[in-house]
Formats: sequence, C-alpha cells, structure tokens
Amino acid sequence: MSSTGEFDLIKRYFQRPQLQAPVPMALGPGDDCALLDIPIGQQLAISADTLVAGIHFLADMPAAHIAQRCLAANLSDLAAMGAKPAWFTLCLTLPDYNEDFLQGFSDGLVHMAQTYGIALAGGDTTRGPLAISIQVMGWVPTGQALQRNGAQVGDDVYVSGYLGDAAGGLACVHEDAAATSYLAQRFFNPTPRLALGQWLLGKANSAIDVSDGLLQDLGHIISQSQVGATLSLEQLPISKELAAKVPATEQEQLALAGGEDFELCFTLPRQWRPAIQDYAALHDLPISRIGQIEPTAGLRLERDGQAIPMPDNLGWQHF
Repeated sequence: MSSTGEFDLIKRYFQRPQLQAPVPMALGPGDDCALLDIPIGQQLAISADTLVAGIHFLADMPAAHIAQRCLAANLSDLAAMGAKPAWFTLCLTLPDYNEDFLQGFSDGLVHMAQTYGIALAGGDTTRGPLAISIQVMGWVPTGQALQRNGAQVGDDVYVSGYLGDAAGGLACVHEDAAATSYLAQRFFNPTPRLALGQWLLGKANSAIDVSDGLLQDLGHIISQSQVGATLSLEQLPISKELAAKVPATEQEQLALAGGEDFELCFTLPRQWRPAIQDYAALHDLPISRIGQIEPTAGLRLERDGQAIPMPDNLGWQHF
C-alpha cells in the first residue's frame, strides 16, 4: 500500500480517541516513537506476541473477534505477572485494504482498550499475509512481579476459570466462523485475569497463564522453580458447556493440553486457602485447587489417589 494510503489507514482506524484513553502518554501515536512515563516505584512489564491467520486464528472470523482474541492473549501475559495494563503497540500485516475488516478490527480493539484500560501507543501497517503483532506494556510494583520460578514445596496449585473451553470452542468456530455459542466465545474472546493477577501480588509464589496447555505451562513453573507437582484429575474444572459438547473421554485431554484458555495457573501457600475461596466467591470466578507442589522433580497425575500415566500430548508445540 502507498505511504499516503498507510497514513490514512492509521489515522482513520487507529488514531481514534477511544484508543488513546485512559492511560496518559507524554507523546502518543503519530511521531517516530511514543514517549511513556512510568510511575515512580513501578517496573515496566512488557510482552509481545505474533498471531498468524490459519495458525492462531481463522482468517474468516469476524474482524472484531480477531482483534479481541489477539489483544486478550497479550493482556493475559500481563495478568500472569500481576501487572496493570498501560499501553500496547500494533503491527498489522494485511493482504489488502479492506474497509469492512479494518472497521471491525478497530472496533474490536476499542472494546478491549476500554474494557481493560489500555491505550494504543503506536505501531505499523504493511502488506502481506494476514498477521498481527502486538506488544503490551504495563507496570507492577518494584520487586513484586509474579514469576515462574518461585513455587515452594507445600504450595497448593490453583487454576482460574475452566480448562478446555477454548479448544472446544475452536471446533465450534471451524463449523461456523461467526458462531456465538459459549464455547465459541471462549475461543475468540478469552478473559485475561488481570484483577486476579494483581490480587495475587504478595500472596502467590509463582504464576503463569495457560496458553500452551496446563501440563506444558505448569511444567515451566516446576522446571524453573526446581520442584515437582502432582495434579488430581478429578479436580480439573470442566464447564458444563464443554461437558455437553465433548465426549467424556476427550474432556480431560482438552483441559490438560488444549491450551489457549488464558486462565491463570498459580501456586499459593496453604495459609491463603480461605482468602482465595473468598476472592472466588466475591468475584463469581471459579478458582480450583488442583494439586500440590512437591520436592520430587517432575509432574505427576493421579485420579482418586491412584497414579495415572502422562498423556502423549502435553500441549501446543510451535515448532
């Protein structure tokens, strides 16, 4: 696309006032760089993802859904660190100048920006196969960020929400890219658990978001923390919608390895059991205690106290 067309595209769809609030910038989009002021006593948290049509989302999904899914996936990384969202950048690769797509995509970004309090700081547009690269930035009190390497022996292992819904929703979206069922919405409009992540600061010893599958992501925690864990399969949170859609033999596998639910998996000392139950009730958010951190390295599964072999598929592999 020509430089004139690119600048018009940016001005029309990505310099909307709704994308510039509520977090102030010293200098926002329109110059060579944005200038951002970080509050005193805070550390900057940054994460970036590239999502490609046909791999991370379906190209024929409604454009607003694509935008919501892409930004939610990045916001989930901030949630896993306990960070408060502030800004994001967007690099958008488009096969052509499609006004309907751009308007829908822009509307989806506006919805997410206003829902989660994040402002667009800049980015780039170019021509090519449909791909979206988003970088999110936020802040977290200095020295308090949740990390993967702090799990302690005796910690309880928790997960928020339900597992396997996104994988079940993907099947629905394959059948109908504009599907509006509960499971389809869990695929294209996941909920980044930002408030939970911030509440966990000073309480949880470790956390990660479930993007590649519970087994694989919890595996990162125990590996980096140099501990082990046992999960109780009967405690896995399965939604009634997934249970109705998917045979019982598949529900467990989707919950363990389906991925892209963007829920939080975290470890808490036992003293926080009453508090996390109160949080779950207050916010009407299912939070399930699914296992325990142990001194023996490795991840183990059990059902009703009996050891269960690990499945062959532990989660999403990018290569």
